[in-house]
Amino acid sequence: MAAEVAGAVEIRGALARLRRATGLPIAFGGLVEAGRPRVRISELTGTNTAALRSLAVTSGNGLGGRAVALARPCAVVDYSVSRQISHEYDIPVAAEGIRSVLAVPVVVRRRVRGVLYGALRTAQPLGDRTLGAAVAAARDVEQALIVQDEARGLLAAARPEPAVVPDAGAAWEQVREAHAALRALAPRIADPQLRAELLTACGLLTAPAPEAEAVLAPRELDVLTWVAAGATNAAVAERLGLRPETVKGYLRSAMRKLGAHTRGEAVSAARRTGLLP
Repeated sequence: MAAEVAGAVEIRGALARLRRATGLPIAFGGLVEAGRPRVRISELTGTNTAALRSLAVTSGNGLGGRAVALARPCAVVDYSVSRQISHEYDIPVAAEGIRSVLAVPVVVRRRVRGVLYGALRTAQPLGDRTLGAAVAAARDVEQALIVQDEARGLLAAARPEPAVVPDAGAAWEQVREAHAALRALAPRIADPQLRAELLTACGLLTAPAPEAEAVLAPRELDVLTWVAAGATNAAVAERLGLRPETVKGYLRSAMRKLGAHTRGEAVSAARRTGLLP
């Protein structure tokens, strides 16, 4: 359920961007239902009726179903009379007054995860500019879903099965790697609920001591987390999307707060006070 909610947030944002970029009066879309070859229309903007809300579009049927089946964008100039598609959904489409429509699939690792639609109430070609904007919006959703998938994988890895007791040293290294990866992913998560869950998971991997006095800023902790994993300043900068000089500044600030003179001392102090696992 959380994954569906997070995905719906990304779809909603992409539809808003699509309308702003193209001036399309109508945009809607949804995700492929888990375990079923169909898209559930959940997000709508610019519609005048509820005819399309919660519509289930089966793979192969209608314009969206064709886009799902082919895993590529599809468009029609006049939906109700088009011979390129089947017409299972003519009634809700007509109720909304839609004529010209395009559908762009959201494809993650070769699997269709959703569909974005853009539509007009007149029968006219939508054009390459509109198609390009719709494809770009779908790519934004794809990247967001990839990040979310990675985040959930890391969350799962950070919660090992109780019955499994690996080598203590190796286990701690896995925990530290998961902690670093989670902190790096958090700023890229648009959904606030999932981002909060990631940061909470980071907190579960550490145990701050009551006497800890040093309080690091989030970015200082991000940098120190990757330094603890053995990354160079350049590698940290690439991971966090920062400039190397900025990384150095955060690291110097963290060292000062921790009373450390070297990178190693800073990492040891952070672990001793529970700021790092």
